[in-house]
Amino acid sequence: MVNGADTVFVLFSAALVMLMTPGLALFYGGMVRRKNILSVLMQCFAALCLLSVWWMLFGYSLAFGPSAGFWGGLQWLGLNGVGSQPFADYSSTIPHTAFMIFQAMFAIITPALIAGAFAERIKFSAFLVFTILWSTFVYAPLCHWVWGSGGWLKAMGVLDFAGGIVVHTSAGIAALLTAIFIGKRKELEHTPAPHNLPFVVLGTGLLWFGWFGFNAGSALAANGIAVNAFVTTNASAAAAGISWAILEWVRNGKPTVFGIVTGSIAGLATITPCAGYVSPMSALVIGFCASVVCFIGVAILKPKFNYDDSLDAFGVHGIGGILGTLAVGLFASKAVNPAGADGLFYGNIKQLFIQGFGILVATAYTVVVTTLVYKFVDIFLGMRVKETEELMGLDITQHRERAYTVLE
Repeated sequence: MVNGADTVFVLFSAALVMLMTPGLALFYGGMVRRKNILSVLMQCFAALCLLSVWWMLFGYSLAFGPSAGFWGGLQWLGLNGVGSQPFADYSSTIPHTAFMIFQAMFAIITPALIAGAFAERIKFSAFLVFTILWSTFVYAPLCHWVWGSGGWLKAMGVLDFAGGIVVHTSAGIAALLTAIFIGKRKELEHTPAPHNLPFVVLGTGLLWFGWFGFNAGSALAANGIAVNAFVTTNASAAAAGISWAILEWVRNGKPTVFGIVTGSIAGLATITPCAGYVSPMSALVIGFCASVVCFIGVAILKPKFNYDDSLDAFGVHGIGGILGTLAVGLFASKAVNPAGADGLFYGNIKQLFIQGFGILVATAYTVVVTTLVYKFVDIFLGMRVKETEELMGLDITQHRERAYTVLE
């Protein structure tokens, strides 16, 4: 039976998650050089439009159609049979269409996260084709395996409350691969400073705000699990933000605005798979660990291995998603969520191995299929813009627009 309060809560949560994509646009856009900000905004908004249509036509059916196979069934193509009555396998208190549109926002932001890896050097046409193919052949199967009715990783007991595997690990691994494949930016001796830090901060605020819908909304009901997810989300982001600033203070002598917001995003990414399974105090520990591990990935490993993940999509989202998925196997408690499981710290070491297996499967699958999709698009369209276009900036060469008409 449809519950009005649950329905309003999920619809509001879907709206919050939708706001995360414009928030990501500002977060990423402020980080690139001024000649490329519109290209980043365009990629995020194009993903919002393109994937909304893709999800309604066949993406939702591939991801969530009941099936024990590789993808979901095809019975919901064009939202056929997706109506105002609940589908009990996902939620018994909200309309099926409410669940569908809530999940649509997850499908939209996931490939948008990858854009941070190849920012400032990808053709817009190639981005569009890559996004559709990656969503179809990577996101939809992983989503079905972990969350879908009949999904085999779900049946094994893999827990992913709001997207540690489905969203952040898949996008992060894909980001690392595409950054390596497309190569480093031209004439770039060191990572450029963000050209507009206020945009980055504003984007972070919108992402943090939207993340409450991302995580709390994944309870799919206005209940205690949603409240717990809301509180743990805030706790992890806060702990990670302040601890990243302290790490910078110790290592570099000064804390930075860019550091504290990066840390907060790392904390949000890391708590995502855990939010409805762990206690608020565990979330503080998870947030602190998130900043330490992601800081190492961004400040130490990335320079050492010399790859150009432009906006640290892998260093923050990939590493955070993997760490958070493992954290479920450590900190999860049935006292918090009886529908979950106990982790290692509550006497169940098996859950840690299950979570680790889920990460390995998702990583291996993402590596193989992302490589195939990238190479396919590169052969037929070419992924990278010409060197002269890159040096001029993608705003003018890909979109014939400028963000700034006074400052050059």
